[in-house]
Amino acid sequence: MSRILVTGSSGQVGSEIKVLSSNYSDIFLFTDKEELDITNKEDIENFVEENRIEIIINCAAYTAVDRAEEDEILADKVNHLAVKYLAEISKKKNIKFIHISTDYVFDGRNFRPYVERDKTNPNGVYGVTKLAGEEALEAVNPKNSIMIRTAWVYSSFGVNFVKTILRLGKEKKSLGVIFDQVGTPTYARDLAKTILDILPKIKNNTVEVYNYSNEGVLSWYDFAKEIMQMAKLDCQINPIETKSYPTPAKRPHYSVLNKAKIKERFNLSIPFWKDSLDDCLIVMGARR
Repeated sequence: MSRILVTGSSGQVGSEIKVLSSNYSDIFLFTDKEELDITNKEDIENFVEENRIEIIINCAAYTAVDRAEEDEILADKVNHLAVKYLAEISKKKNIKFIHISTDYVFDGRNFRPYVERDKTNPNGVYGVTKLAGEEALEAVNPKNSIMIRTAWVYSSFGVNFVKTILRLGKEKKSLGVIFDQVGTPTYARDLAKTILDILPKIKNNTVEVYNYSNEGVLSWYDFAKEIMQMAKLDCQINPIETKSYPTPAKRPHYSVLNKAKIKERFNLSIPFWKDSLDDCLIVMGARR
């Protein structure tokens, strides 16, 4: 069987791939920055050769959206240059390459769900560097490579909106949550499962772009309300506008992704966001 390298393995998607692939631990190699510096091309190439890697799943990213505004050099190294190096090595070694990208490559001004060919226009450093990574991958153009844009990722692993809301719901009687940013959550385990399911079916001569999130449309306010209800926490959620919660980086107001392409190409059925949230809360022991 193919030897598979998963970078960013301590992140949400990488951690979920580790859980789902536990029965095949002999073919998966999970690395984080301590085990493999993907911003060093020589280190990547040596690792790939020594471990006879045939597939790379790049889950590594600089995802601290606000901090990236002051840490552009590191964000660019991880989100752009590392992707370029991984793509070049994938092409040279004929390696299948799956790269995770983001809705932040768009400006959030759309009025309908984004399709893959829509014009990109990132608002901040995080989106700019992630788009640069996409463009580098497309320029190198290794065969059998895809990138998957996703949004609002959460999991029982790592730091994310669901875990933050659960914590605050236990600490506070009321909480203000933004209602004028709209999108769709993505349970990292659903995305991880999709990646593993489609791996054998990926066969293309040029890089293909796909969107993936759970089904449905909602605001952060709606999401928080449902988390509280499912977890049976007695915390009042109040809607607030984005302008009432300023952040260093500008967030997209509209992040809904059209998933028709990936569903049709790989014959996928994508879970509804509430069902996936329920699954995650059960895994976390937060569903009552």
